Amino acid sequence: MTERNLQIQQIIDQNPGIQFREIMRSSGLKNGVLSHYLAKLEKMGTIKVNRGPRQVRFYPPHITEEESIVIKALRKQTPRDLLLALIMQDRLDFSQLVKQVKKSPSTVSLYLSQLVDDGLVEIEIISMKKKYHIKARNLVDKLIEEYRPTTVEKASSGYEDIFNAL
Repeated sequence: MTERNLQIQQIIDQNPGIQFREIMRSSGLKNGVLSHYLAKLEKMGTIKVNRGPRQVRFYPPHITEEESIVIKALRKQTPRDLLLALIMQDRLDFSQLVKQVKKSPSTVSLYLSQLVDDGLVEIEIISMKKKYHIKARNLVDKLIEEYRPTTVEKASSGYEDIFNAL
């Protein structure tokens, strides 16, 4: 395997769920060159590529589908803040989550809906009130511990939250 292949693979191994532009910044490679090497690595099976609407994420081959869903959420500031708030205090209601993450209700609603759709958070009705609960708590805890500080504590651009909300 070439030095570039190893460099790119190492970036992906250390930053599961990383996007193309982040790999470009970390590696210093140009768009076309990076595309070439990523295609080779994917074909060889040394990386997994998850192509979603408006985004492509790269993972080491050992990451499961369930883990990739959690990692994707942890790589974005607002979903990460929502998950961390629910880790700190389980079964919060919507207004408590808005207060905890210090985002607008519409932003919290958007990302909370995504977390529910992805199966990471579930809604429980307690005393006639909706409360939110982390469904995959052990997996979330494991991945936070495993990939700190690269994934979880890395400052995430607010631009990604804004772009994804559109």
